[in-house]
Amino acid sequence: MSNQKEIRARISSTISTQQITKAMKLVSATKLRKASEAIMRMRPYAMKLQGIMSNLQESVDDDKLAVYFKQREVKKVALVVISSDRGLCGAFNANVYKQVRRLIDEKYKDLHAAGNVEIICVGKKAAESLGRVGYKVNTEFMSMLNGLSAEKSFEFSEILLKRFRAGEIDKLEVVYNQFKNAATQILTSDALLPVTPSEDSSDQAVGDYLFEPNKVAILEDLIPRSLKTHMYRAMLDSLASEHGARMVAMDKATENAGELLSSLRLAYNQARQAAITREISEIVGGVAALEGAG
Repeated sequence: MSNQKEIRARISSTISTQQITKAMKLVSATKLRKASEAIMRMRPYAMKLQGIMSNLQESVDDDKLAVYFKQREVKKVALVVISSDRGLCGAFNANVYKQVRRLIDEKYKDLHAAGNVEIICVGKKAAESLGRVGYKVNTEFMSMLNGLSAEKSFEFSEILLKRFRAGEIDKLEVVYNQFKNAATQILTSDALLPVTPSEDSSDQAVGDYLFEPNKVAILEDLIPRSLKTHMYRAMLDSLASEHGARMVAMDKATENAGELLSSLRLAYNQARQAAITREISEIVGGVAALEGAG
C-alpha cells in the first residue's frame, strides 16, 4: 500500500510539472513570435549599415573618424556578454559562459592575468556563472534586457563608444547567441571595435558613394549609428534565441513528463494488481484454514 501511495504522489507531482512546462512552452512561443519578427525587421538594416561603414574605411581621412578604424596596440579589452535573466532554456546560457572562458583562455590570457579584460554582463545568468568561478564582472547593465528598447541599447552603446574614443578600451567584442530558428541558435563572437573591413563583396565600392552635404558630416552620424545598431541587433538576436531555446526545452520537458507518467501509471497498476492478488490469496488461504479446522 505504501508503494501505491508513493507512486500516486509521484504521478500527481509529475502532472503538476507537466502543466507548468506546457504553460511555459506556450508563453515562450508567444514571446518568440514577437522577438523573431523584431530581429527579422532589424537584421537587413543593420547588415547594410555595417557593410557600408566597413567599405568606407579606406576613404576616412578625418582624425575624429579614423579612431573607429585604427588598429592600435590592445592593452584593454571589453567583452560584452549577452545571456538571459532566467534559466530553463537548455544550454543557452552555458554555451555563452563556455565561449567567454574560451575567448579569455585562447586570445586574452595575458591581458586577463594583468586585469585588463573587462567583462560587461547583459543578463543575470552569465554574471552569476562567471562570478561564481572568480571572474570580475561589470553588472551595471545586467538587467538591461528587461524591457529592452532601442533607446536603452543606444545609450549603453554610446557609453562604450565614448570609452573607446577616450582610449579606455582598445578592443570591444560582444558574445551572444544569433537567432536562426526556434531550434537553432548560433553562438557568435563579434569584434565590434575597431571596425574591420567587410568581407561581403556584394557591397558597393567606396568610389560609388556620393556624399551630401559632405563625407565627414555624414560619417560622424553613420559610424556611431551603425555600431549602436549592431549592438541592438545582438541583443534582439539573443532575446529571440532565448525564447526559442526555452520553448524547445519546455516542449522536451513536457514530452519527458508524459513518458514518465506512462511509466508511473503502469507501475501503479502493477502494484495495485499485485495487492489485489495478495488480498485474494490471503482470503482463499483463510477460508481453507477455516475449512480444515472444521
